[in-house]
Amino acid sequence: MVGTMVALPPFIRPTRMTKRPPRPAGRPQAGDEVVLDAPDDRLSPALVAAGRGEYRPAAELIAATRAGGEWENHDRYVRYLAAFARSRPEWFDSWRASTPGTPDALVVEAQLAVDRAWPSPARAELLREVSPLITAAARADDRDPVPWRIALDHARGSRAGHRYFEELWEAAVRRAPHHYGCHVAALRYLAGFRRGSHDACFDFAERAAQDAPADSLVQALPARAAFGCLIDGHDPEIPRARLDIAADQALALSARFPAADPWTAQIRNKLLYVLLRLHRWEDARGELSRIGPYATSFPWDRFSEDPLGHFLRLREHLLTAGSRPARAGLMALMSTPGVTQGGRGGHTPAGDH
Repeated sequence: MVGTMVALPPFIRPTRMTKRPPRPAGRPQAGDEVVLDAPDDRLSPALVAAGRGEYRPAAELIAATRAGGEWENHDRYVRYLAAFARSRPEWFDSWRASTPGTPDALVVEAQLAVDRAWPSPARAELLREVSPLITAAARADDRDPVPWRIALDHARGSRAGHRYFEELWEAAVRRAPHHYGCHVAALRYLAGFRRGSHDACFDFAERAAQDAPADSLVQALPARAAFGCLIDGHDPEIPRARLDIAADQALALSARFPAADPWTAQIRNKLLYVLLRLHRWEDARGELSRIGPYATSFPWDRFSEDPLGHFLRLREHLLTAGSRPARAGLMALMSTPGVTQGGRGGHTPAGDH
């Protein structure tokens, strides 16, 4: 498994969703049918129970994905439950008190601690105090890559040096060579470490995708690099063909999954942004059809305090503006004054995957 690992470049060296019948091509769904950051059918019952103050369904879900080695789902559910715990701390306090020291409570606690520290101007200092929680989560189940993904985000937020980050990276991919979250964490660290140059990010993403299975989410990593390049203003050193190839890879991956699927919503919403920036209107319309009712906060919260409303406006413009939408209208929707590119309030969340 180690042989398939992509080396980092040297540095300095809601409720259950119901299925709806498909609509005619080109017809947008009613705005009230679109949901933001919807959970899937496994997570939704756990969140409903959590709303009643019950932690056991959530604990069982995290334990099941960990026991089955479902690392992408495991990571996704940890993020959701940590976000819930952030708004309902008494719920998580009950979970933690009832099952102290279990791997599942520990990994959610580590994610929660990073999430709480991330928006602060004193982020780096606060994150250093979180290190023992991440270490405890990693030791609780040595197979689990998610504590190592959290550690990679933690290292980026605390401005850790490149040698330390490389050690974390190697430990993470020994456990799951093609884990998407770990790869995104590495890509974002690299983008921050070598700010202004996107070539190294593309090199890393393209090698990772080349080594990954065809149905791995890592196939979308070059499009994630393209997203970073385009949102920074398109580095002129990156040729258009490289951006198109990245988009094509992500389109091929998206086509492998069912349409209107919350599991792939994050990948598809970012891909939609890339396609729009490349003026690939027909591909963008096709991806809108695959997105269906599942909008995600990221990336649209980079352009508006109302990401769902922003998505709906963008979608309406694209679907009703004819074969060649007016560039000015769409570009205005993707460049809203007053909102920083770091997200709401200027703080980039730890895990915008």
